[in-house]
Amino acid sequence: MHAKAITSPQLPWKRLALATVVLVLGLVQPAAAADEPDLIFRRSTVFKWISPNDKLATYGVDDPEVEGVACHFTVPERGGFKGWLGVAEEVSDISLACRQIGPIRFKDKMSQGDDMFRQRRSLFFKKMQIVRGCDAKRNVLVYMVYSDKLIEGSPKNSTSSVPIMPWGAADTAVQKCSDFIQ
Repeated sequence: MHAKAITSPQLPWKRLALATVVLVLGLVQPAAAADEPDLIFRRSTVFKWISPNDKLATYGVDDPEVEGVACHFTVPERGGFKGWLGVAEEVSDISLACRQIGPIRFKDKMSQGDDMFRQRRSLFFKKMQIVRGCDAKRNVLVYMVYSDKLIEGSPKNSTSSVPIMPWGAADTAVQKCSDFIQ
């Protein structure tokens, strides 16, 4: 009985700590999930006997600031035990294709080279970024994907262009991307 009297005051602190962790995870999780791209498919490229295979994965993401534009990118995903544990540093080879998928409507003003999407590619130092710009002369949205490392950077990149065109007979007012650049 004496043991219950000693441990019972500690229980509210443990419950409070657990409740705090659950609350923080609950608040953070939905925001992170909203930024995740949609996995379209994966394809194994290197077979491994015991651990997961190396793969190429293709994802889709909608431009959050420009309605009517979607981008698809393919990235290598390392297998093995390091890849399975999430500690493998991913390579910088990324391909990108962006297309108009509906009437294009700008939601707000933007700057040249604004981030459209970011994703971590290693535990600490590498991230992949898709940035957006406007070729005002041609009224074309230009998307570039690259991977950077905190220390040495990466020259590997890919570019895709989306001409702003009418979408169907009802879409007669084509917006100019230059009107939305700050």
